[in-house]
Amino acid sequence: MSSLEQLYQQVILDHSRQRHGSGTLDEGMGATSHQVNPTCGDEVTMGVTLGADGNIERMVWEGDGCSISQASLSILSDLIDGKDLAQISELYAAMETMMHSRGKGVPDDVLDLLEDGAALEGSSQFPNRIKCALLGWYALRDSLAQLGTDIAGETR
Repeated sequence: MSSLEQLYQQVILDHSRQRHGSGTLDEGMGATSHQVNPTCGDEVTMGVTLGADGNIERMVWEGDGCSISQASLSILSDLIDGKDLAQISELYAAMETMMHSRGKGVPDDVLDLLEDGAALEGSSQFPNRIKCALLGWYALRDSLAQLGTDIAGETR
């Protein structure tokens, strides 16, 4: 195993153990989304609240699953912190691009944009793991859609 693969494995393990953005959802959330990966049983419930400026004011998630799904949720939380919806749309598109690359590689600018999320690139070789890595991103997309914003539509 190369040193880069070892580093990526460590990033995934660290994020799956210290879950950034994980917490208890309260009734004050603007929208919530519950997503399940029926293939393996991973699940997440995400709550999102928008601020007066229309950007994410608060995002919190509760979930159970494999290290890939939990790490991806933690990384997602870090990536969107302080970003506006246009930037989040760009991140969503980059994650979709990387995860649907089927392990054939993506441009360095995509990996750079995803920061720690680049550690999930190896998961794109395995169809069942793609679902794990995208579970939280789909919960975010659904939550924002409920609030009138389609982060996938803004990027296409």
